[in-house]
Amino acid sequence: MSEVAFETEAVRRIILNFALEVQKQIPPTLQKKKKRVIVISGPTCCGKSALAMNLAQAMGGEIISADSMQVYRGMDIGTAKPTKEERLLVPHHLIDIRDITESFNVVDFYYEARHAIQQVIDRGNVPIVAGGSGFYLHALLYGPPSGPPSVPELRKSLEIEMEKMGAEALYEKLKILDPQYAKTITKNDKQKIVRALEIITLTNKKVSKLSWKGRRKPQNFDFRCWFLHRPKDKLYERIDKRCDQMLAAGFLDEVIRLEKEGIKQNNSATQAIGYRQALDYLQTAQSPEDYQHFIKNFKQATRHYAKRQFTWFKKEPLFHWIDVELHDPELYFDIIQKDYEAL
Repeated sequence: MSEVAFETEAVRRIILNFALEVQKQIPPTLQKKKKRVIVISGPTCCGKSALAMNLAQAMGGEIISADSMQVYRGMDIGTAKPTKEERLLVPHHLIDIRDITESFNVVDFYYEARHAIQQVIDRGNVPIVAGGSGFYLHALLYGPPSGPPSVPELRKSLEIEMEKMGAEALYEKLKILDPQYAKTITKNDKQKIVRALEIITLTNKKVSKLSWKGRRKPQNFDFRCWFLHRPKDKLYERIDKRCDQMLAAGFLDEVIRLEKEGIKQNNSATQAIGYRQALDYLQTAQSPEDYQHFIKNFKQATRHYAKRQFTWFKKEPLFHWIDVELHDPELYFDIIQKDYEAL
């Protein structure tokens, strides 16, 4: 990001924060009715994107992506990014807004998503947030997590250290500095390990002492939240089928191109489901056995991610769960639409 763009973004964030603080001071009796925002989430392959598209077309909506990887240009097949045709039918936001070598984190998402939502409302349209990133959606609903903004130079040095020493070594370092937080993650959570060490370095405080609690929930939007799900056997069938479709669509060619464009400079992108397994495969002899092992790991990692999404959203009280195998699509479509329109 250029210096001018960085300063513009910083000013925009200051203005947005100021507006939120002013809004909190207005007595409830004088506050305008909060604008409703539809939030559609669920595990990967559950059908949330299709539902969001249908709702947007029926209600005059625009879609704000809550996918942590769809922000990157070029990460198309592996993120199941909406097609150009779909984006012509319905406006989409927070898609293709970063180059593969640029950073994007939960704080960036918070500010950019809220800005996009407000713009949609100002146009008189319905904002529909759709995606499966529980961490990002939690920040949108309750405010960004505590902790200082990321410092690119420090982040890069920690990522280089991880490449040299390995994730396990840095995880052991984190266990010494903040054993309580280390217990909540694993040695495979490379992004979280780096971010934790970054926070500790910048603040000289333990991450476990920084809490989501105690923050005042942003009050200017009324989020209407829905979590789509399916029985796991049905969901896993869909996951396996999608993985096969991605490979047939040229997923490996996409990863080869992204590797040339510098995806390995972006620790978050290299750890994304599918991309990590593909990059590992490309380092092998690429024998038939290696390929079958890659496919197995790709599908298994995607299923594990879906399980983690179920676990995360069970803790989110604002989400209403809908079993899309149990209910007729027209029924839950009608329920969501009527809930948004109710007085």
